[in-house]
Amino acid sequence: MTPRSFDLLPGAADSPVLLHVPHAARAIPDDVRTGIVLDDAALARELDHITDAHTDTLAEQAAALTGQRPWRFVNRLSRLVVDPERFPDEREEMLAVGMGAVYTRTTHREPLRPEPADAGPLVGRYFEPYAEAMTRAVAERLAATGRAVVIDVHSYPTKPLPYELHQDGPRPAVCLGTDPFHTPPELTEAARAAFARCGDVGLDSPFSGTYVPLAHYGVDRRVSALMVEIRRDAYMTEPGGPAGPDLEQLAAALAELVDTVGGAA
Repeated sequence: MTPRSFDLLPGAADSPVLLHVPHAARAIPDDVRTGIVLDDAALARELDHITDAHTDTLAEQAAALTGQRPWRFVNRLSRLVVDPERFPDEREEMLAVGMGAVYTRTTHREPLRPEPADAGPLVGRYFEPYAEAMTRAVAERLAATGRAVVIDVHSYPTKPLPYELHQDGPRPAVCLGTDPFHTPPELTEAARAAFARCGDVGLDSPFSGTYVPLAHYGVDRRVSALMVEIRRDAYMTEPGGPAGPDLEQLAAALAELVDTVGGAA
């Protein structure tokens, strides 16, 4: 049976906040698995490294703690199927390490799919419907509330993996990824204040940027966005192990951020 590609989970009608969870899943449809060259053990190890484990639980727990429940858009397939946060014509530096919309290399820069790989079928089947659904979800928040706040929920490993392009910068407990057009200073400051209880909070290192659907990107300031990257040793056993009790503290911090920027605080 083919797993669901994604879910839009309803929040409060008057909430502008959309928690986006793109990389929490490990599921790979059988017909996609046949195009991956790793054996089962190697694939399981790769999923341990590449998956933002428990970030769907983090978003779920945070939503339950809020005074104004946010909407949640959750990817139910592994990013090894497609990475919905890449552009189909991803910039050359990510393509150079085999991590465009359809990955051809692993986190350790080993072959994942035969090259040259035809990304078209996977982009058409998975990437484009996902992007269209996220665009609709943002448009619905704009229509309902006059604004949309996309909070991208991620995690990253304590030690850099070989695929990472920028390995020399700080790796704080919480990294906030920003966009010069879509991340206003008050959103960044609200996140700094909310996550201060969880350890050091940094900006745009080791990862920068945030997700905004292309229809709104760079043209609609009513859409604000922030990426929240949690260092994995702050809440789980690496790689791919269980979550620990600190997940609850992070969920409370994320809930505080949601209520502050959503207007419920």
